[in-house]
Amino acid sequence: MTAPLLRRASRGHWVGDGFPVRTLFSYDDGPTISPFLLLDYAAPQHFAPAATPRGVGPHPHRGFSTVTIVFAGELAHRDSAGHGGTIGPGDVQWMTAANGVVHEEFHSEAFTRTGGALEMVQLWVNLPAKAKRSPPSYQDVRAAATPTVPLPDGAGRVRVIAGTFAGQIAPARAATPVALWDVALADGAELPLASLPSTWTRMLLVRRGAVHAEGVQAGPAELLHWAPGTATSDVRATTAGTEAVLLAGEPLAEPVVGYGPFVMNPRAEIAEAIADFERGAMGRL
Repeated sequence: MTAPLLRRASRGHWVGDGFPVRTLFSYDDGPTISPFLLLDYAAPQHFAPAATPRGVGPHPHRGFSTVTIVFAGELAHRDSAGHGGTIGPGDVQWMTAANGVVHEEFHSEAFTRTGGALEMVQLWVNLPAKAKRSPPSYQDVRAAATPTVPLPDGAGRVRVIAGTFAGQIAPARAATPVALWDVALADGAELPLASLPSTWTRMLLVRRGAVHAEGVQAGPAELLHWAPGTATSDVRATTAGTEAVLLAGEPLAEPVVGYGPFVMNPRAEIAEAIADFERGAMGRL
């Protein structure tokens, strides 16, 4: 088995005034993270009640999907393709920007009034070149619709958000082959990863507790990373109440050229995306 690389979150920063996040990786990290582009983790943070929703105003995306998992609090979304909704604990928003969309993300009206803890993850998943100019789409995946698989002997559970686990098929549909699991483990429990192809990129973000794999220990806001072509060892929780997010995906053998909220293939498409956004071709809010 191959020891994973340990990634630690960067210094925290704010996205708008509503999301204090730490970035675990970005598209500058190169092909070893493909098909993923960026992972931001907003660790639990308490917000006081407010009169005006906090968040981030209208901004564009093109060329990939944003996948947002809420663990605490509520997030309201609206985009220029006519999609919108509010997601809460256990829910997932899967927005495929594709040819381009403008959207905004704010704390929900109810969460703004009451305040409370906010915790969420946002993952960017790259699209193959053939899908980057498709119409944008949106999936609102509710916690109640997400299969939960109990692990043997009370070892924990796996919520299957994308891909499959133990024969359970996730409700989310992705243009890029990926697996996305929300995992809870008891002390000493192992998470079996043998079903994941060794040709895929595989990562495990620890939210609470700690895990161990081939001599490497990871704690909160840290990530284990197995690059494509390496063997994945099973992961063992070393504390009670360990919670983590597993992400795995088939790499895209295509160039990645990113600039802010746009990720395309040849650089000329970045200039085109900027021009399309500025002239309103991605829509407006």
